[in-house]
Amino acid sequence: MKVVQWSTGNVGRHALAGIIAHPELELAGVWVSTKEKVGRDAGELADLDETGVTATDDADTLLAARPACVVYTAMADDRLPEAIADLTRILRAGVNVVASGPVFLQYPHGVVPADLVAPIHAAAIEGGASLWVNGIDPGFANDWLPLVLTSVCQRIDQVRCLEILDYSTYDNAKVLFDIMGFGRPLDDTPILLQPGVLSLAWGSVVRQLAAGLGVTLERVEDEAVRLPAPHRIELPSGVVEEGMTAALRFEVRGIAGGRPVFVLEHVTRLHPDLGPDWPTMPGQGGYRVEVTGEPNYRLDLSITGSDGDHNTGGLKATAMRLVNAVPAVVAAAPGLLTALDLPLITGRGLVSR
Repeated sequence: MKVVQWSTGNVGRHALAGIIAHPELELAGVWVSTKEKVGRDAGELADLDETGVTATDDADTLLAARPACVVYTAMADDRLPEAIADLTRILRAGVNVVASGPVFLQYPHGVVPADLVAPIHAAAIEGGASLWVNGIDPGFANDWLPLVLTSVCQRIDQVRCLEILDYSTYDNAKVLFDIMGFGRPLDDTPILLQPGVLSLAWGSVVRQLAAGLGVTLERVEDEAVRLPAPHRIELPSGVVEEGMTAALRFEVRGIAGGRPVFVLEHVTRLHPDLGPDWPTMPGQGGYRVEVTGEPNYRLDLSITGSDGDHNTGGLKATAMRLVNAVPAVVAAAPGLLTALDLPLITGRGLVSR
């Protein structure tokens, strides 16, 4: 099954490595956005041996070859119109897509206006192709993982999905400083905390959980709290001065029956001493699912890359959630898919021999 990798950034290079290693997939091309990467071997871009496949910025040629699927991992958070234009272009060319963003397309129903989604769906139908947006969060950690856990419940009062992570080793200045607002004054409002953005980005999580359990939500609401740095914090991506934002905790709540039934919570620190009364996990953190009801469950998921870093593990998890889903998405009916539309996806073919 021929697959094209679209971008080779933080997630893309791991997806590229995953495609190269996957026994059921064949790397058919690599699209890059920077001239310095054009002509370089895909193996070099993925820190692997040479593959004979070289990177290009010629999207037309890649799509004209009609690969079965594109793994799209280009940055979407700060370039939504461009990302949506990319996706509709690929779908209209008759090529399936698994993508890491825009994240609200994980489950857009009731999250974004129908007229925003309609052109994407129309492009998919026109091209006879499918689009599936997913990852680790939004994605596996708050769709299949909690839904599977609810299958062993007698009664469900609340489903809470948490990301509890130290982001100090996450080397992406745009995300940390521009989007999340770290290193900026507490009274400054970054992109993530603009009115409605949290519910746009993670409203898909609570609405998909509700749909999966047959619950109609009355509304979705969100709330955020920030903490200042008690001292200067040096990061791979920059510096946070004392008194500037260094920790963020937010919730996106799906309300039914007048109470929060589905909750997406993020606890993000740049130093382990911040927010001592906030939820914690061993080491540098991970993902947690709490189901309150009968019985009560708490499931902790820790991720560590082979380099020992949890952020590397999270990037690889996002990449492989997409790569391993390629056969199922290619086999699916044309349209905009959600996790509720796909069969069980496993690591088929990945057992080392």
